[in-house]
Amino acid sequence: MRALLYIALCLFFFWGCAGTPKEVPAVESAKAKHFLWKVSDANSSVWILGSVHFADSTFYPLDAVIDTAFEKAEELAVEINLGDEEVNADVARESIRRGMLPPGKSLDMVLPESLWTSLDSLCSAWNFPSAGLKTMRPWLAATTLSVVAIQRAGINPEYGIDVVLMDRAATAGKAIVSLETAEEQVSALSDVDDSDSSGIYYLKTTLKEIASLDSMVAQMVRAWKTGDDELLRRVMNEEVGEPSASDKSIKEGVEKRIYTDRNVKMAESIANFLSEDRSVFIVVGAAHLVLDKQNVIELLRSKGLKVERF
Repeated sequence: MRALLYIALCLFFFWGCAGTPKEVPAVESAKAKHFLWKVSDANSSVWILGSVHFADSTFYPLDAVIDTAFEKAEELAVEINLGDEEVNADVARESIRRGMLPPGKSLDMVLPESLWTSLDSLCSAWNFPSAGLKTMRPWLAATTLSVVAIQRAGINPEYGIDVVLMDRAATAGKAIVSLETAEEQVSALSDVDDSDSSGIYYLKTTLKEIASLDSMVAQMVRAWKTGDDELLRRVMNEEVGEPSASDKSIKEGVEKRIYTDRNVKMAESIANFLSEDRSVFIVVGAAHLVLDKQNVIELLRSKGLKVERF
């Protein structure tokens, strides 16, 4: 499972900015399927859109079926409402609390020598001071490097599907609901322990994946625009090199925290919206809806709910 794609492209907005582009060119409406589902119980329904957390002007305007469902909804539910200043402050506090090394430790002391050398070399090539990373735990250093890589690739957070729809909801006076707290999102990634083993895995994987960032982004864009589940799964499941036995164990724990555990909670929240007869348009990362292990859509089906794709 690619660590960079999830960590960077979801958490990019902790460092990014929100806002809808003022003008976007028209795009031809396609009849191909979307990452859009309608989920219903006996007397109510909600819509779920799988998002990519990065995009460009060619994604807009969204297809009519997405726009219509969004406009009719009374509420927007997102993984976390980054348009809320208090939520952003909570994220910053949690990132600092979980992401900074204790006094007397530095990143070059925590990492294997070869990994620090690779990180330092990359920072030198980017003219980015590695000294700024030394107080960070490996997971936060990995996230920071990912953000820098994405910015260098020219990707603009303002076009992310989540950001655009949050801005539209705020303008329209729709309530915006967070499915998760700042602590839940940050803790899923940090998993701080004395050895920082998960963080070192994140960082090592991130350094490998940065070299193929442009290709990964291009494939993710293509998958979203065409509703191609298989391409998205292939990109997300692709390994960069053969992981060691110890890394495989860490990888399983990472995937459980980032996907499986959170998918269960998301599905429960969505089922609750239905039981309360709330009119909600839900936006979560597309990977949560189509990856193989206990994705949100299958979990909702298992609850006996009717699921239709558009």
